[in-house]
Amino acid sequence: MNYLKTFDNGLKLAVVEMKGLLSVACGVLVKTGSANESAEENGISHFIEHTVFKGTEKRSAFDISDFIDRIGGQINAYTSKQMTCYYTHTTKEHLEDSLEVLSDMFFNSKFDKTELTKEKGVVIEEINMSEDTPEDLCLDLLSESYFGCEGLGQTILGSAKNVRSFDRDKITAYMDKYYTADNVVIAVAGNVTVERAEKLVGKYFADNFKRIKSAPQKTTKPSAPLYLKKIKKIEQSHIALCMPAISLKDERRDMLTIANIVLGGGMSSRLFQRIREDLGLCYSVYSYLSCYRETGVLEVYAGVNTDSRELAYEAIVEEIEKFREKGITEQEFLRGKEQLKSSLILGQESVSGQMQLYGRYALFNGEPFDFNARLKSIENIKADDVASVIRGFFDVNKASTATVGPKRSALTLK
Repeated sequence: MNYLKTFDNGLKLAVVEMKGLLSVACGVLVKTGSANESAEENGISHFIEHTVFKGTEKRSAFDISDFIDRIGGQINAYTSKQMTCYYTHTTKEHLEDSLEVLSDMFFNSKFDKTELTKEKGVVIEEINMSEDTPEDLCLDLLSESYFGCEGLGQTILGSAKNVRSFDRDKITAYMDKYYTADNVVIAVAGNVTVERAEKLVGKYFADNFKRIKSAPQKTTKPSAPLYLKKIKKIEQSHIALCMPAISLKDERRDMLTIANIVLGGGMSSRLFQRIREDLGLCYSVYSYLSCYRETGVLEVYAGVNTDSRELAYEAIVEEIEKFREKGITEQEFLRGKEQLKSSLILGQESVSGQMQLYGRYALFNGEPFDFNARLKSIENIKADDVASVIRGFFDVNKASTATVGPKRSALTLK
């Protein structure tokens, strides 16, 4: 059973009853991330995600971890460009414990100065680690090349300079804007009844919000196609390009996902078979679809031998152009469609996956996710539908590009 309730203050509760299981996953999903931040705030959503674990009025940082360990559960969090999520996974007996500790962190975090100082060091090391991961660096650079230096073009981690500037006042000011009842979904999936979830969420969340109305969500418009590069003394060269795509709510999303699966979604994909298997130009090459609230991008990445950088880029572009011009075979279409269907169906067996799927859908669409309708929609997709989106979106003439590696010359086609 799938259930969605909106409380009087705007808070939403998404419940997925999965009878017969022995566990339950709980999530607090907040509709904000790096895309909502100003240049000076960039990184604060992620920093808040870290620091709510550093102690509340009644629990120390150790007490939070110890509490979850004592009930044999897991607790974690993550930040994306448009969402922050705090979640637990425990046995069904500890549903109330999970919601209570998440509520305590959400409403009662102290943001103690000493703890903030220590956590700044942790986050700055995470930034340093990202700087030392060329693939991450290249894809961050790609976002900036497409969206510019604001909104979706900003990194999730922010800069070390920004992180050093964050204090309790900046944290609470940001939370006052976006950690509001109408901007949050509580998602619960697993061995739970709607009645019990509603009662507990009312007790630990709905009745505790002092901030009701969120600040407006910021929007990001793509900039003109741009090429950005970062010179780094490493063995490989990392290349990436992205093309305009569609938003989360666009009805063509599954059609475009099937097309992407065929192009670069796995080992049988066009890019993998051509760039790696046939030409031997790389170890890793893939494409993926990133859909956001108001826009989206199709992204392609490859890590290649530096001497073969231009050759690999040329082969990737050639494959995309061939893909757009000639489309896909019936066999490729059916394979891509089955992969999309199976990913949706197999996801039904994951408690945490269901919590996030139904919670995320409620957060961005304001309505319950309908599994059967989604599956039927995928089954109704025709090869001509996929051919249409391929012609409409896989256009390298509109691409932004990024490279990371030792070469100083620009990435160009012959």
